Amino acid sequence: MKRVTQHFDLLLLGATVLLVLYGIIMIYSATYLSGEGGQSLWDTFFARQIIYALAGLGLMFLATIIDYRYLENLYRPLYILTILSLLLIRVIGRTSFGAQRWLGFGRFQPSELAKLFIIIILAKYLSDRGPSIKRFPQLLISLIYVAIPMVLIYLQPDLGTALILGIIWVVMVLMAGARLRHLAILALLGVLGTPLIWLSLEDYMRERIIIFFNPQHDPLGRGYNINQARIAVGSGGWWGQGFGSGSQNQLHFLRVRPTDYIFSVLGEELGFVGVLILLLLLGIVLFRILRAADLAGDDFGKLIACGVATVIAFQAFVNIGMNIGLIPAAGTSLPFMSYGGSGLITLLLAEGLVQSILVRHRKLEFQ
Repeated sequence: MKRVTQHFDLLLLGATVLLVLYGIIMIYSATYLSGEGGQSLWDTFFARQIIYALAGLGLMFLATIIDYRYLENLYRPLYILTILSLLLIRVIGRTSFGAQRWLGFGRFQPSELAKLFIIIILAKYLSDRGPSIKRFPQLLISLIYVAIPMVLIYLQPDLGTALILGIIWVVMVLMAGARLRHLAILALLGVLGTPLIWLSLEDYMRERIIIFFNPQHDPLGRGYNINQARIAVGSGGWWGQGFGSGSQNQLHFLRVRPTDYIFSVLGEELGFVGVLILLLLLGIVLFRILRAADLAGDDFGKLIACGVATVIAFQAFVNIGMNIGLIPAAGTSLPFMSYGGSGLITLLLAEGLVQSILVRHRKLEFQ
C-alpha cells in the first residue's frame, strides 16, 4: 500500500473532486431549486449524482490499487464485451428522447463504458505494433477495431459519442507514430463520403446542423435550446445573477438543464468568474493526466493516459462550444459536471487507471 500511495497524484484527485462537487451544486440549482425532482430530497437528480460520485470514487481507488498492466491480457474479452453490450442495446435497450441507448437495469449506458474499453484496446494494439503502425495496413486494422463500435453507437442514434470514439482513435494513433499522410488519405476518403454521411443522418441531426448556421430558422422548435443557452450565458456577466437566481434556469426557459446545458446554468448564475473556475479545474485535471502520460513506464500506459485526456478535453470543448453557439448541438455531456451515472462513473474509473499508471511508473520500485 505504501508503494501505491507514494506517487498518488493528490492534485489530480483534488481537482477532480472539486469538479464533481461543482457539478452537484449546479445540478442542485438546475433541478431541486427550480422545482424539478422527486417528492423527497433524496429522490432528486443531485442526490442520485452524489451516489454516482461515491460509487465512481470507490472504483477509482480500486483501479488505482490494481496494476493497470493486467489489462493487457484482457483486451480481447473487453472488446467482445463492448460489442455484445452495444448489440444488446439493439434488442432490449430502453428508448428515451428518440434514442435507444440505455439498458433497463439502472439505465446503464454501455456507450460510455465503451469509450474507456476502446482506449484500453487501442493502447494494447498500438503498443504491441510499435513502429509498424507507420504502415498503412496496420493503421487500417486499428481503425476497423474502432469503426465497428462507432457504427453500432451511431445507429442508436448517438452521433456525439460515435465522434468521440473517432477522435480517440485519431489522437492515439498520432501518439503511437502514425504517418500524417496516411491519416490525410483517410480524411480525404471521409470528405468524399460526406454526401452519403449526410443522407444517413437522422432528420433531427440534419436539423441541428441547419439550425446552427441559422438559429432563427425554427426559434421555438429546434433552435429553442441554442437561443436560450446563449441568453443564459450572456446574461451572466462577470459575476452571474446569483446561485439559484438565474431566470432562464429557475423559470425553466432553459431545457435539459442538468445534462447537456449545465454549463449555461453555471454561466448564468455564477458568471464569467464561475466559468473561469470550471476551466481552471479542467485544465489542472488535463495537465496532470498528460503528466502521467509523460511519466508512464511503458507505451501501453502512455497511450491509456493520452486517450483519457482526449475524452475529457474533447467532451468539454464540444459541450461548452454547443452552449455558447460555436458548434452544433451534439448531446455531449460536460465531464464531471453533467448529470448521469454512466458518464461520471466511467470518467472516475478512467482516472483510477491514470493513477495506477502514476504509482507504477518507476519500474525499479516494483522489482
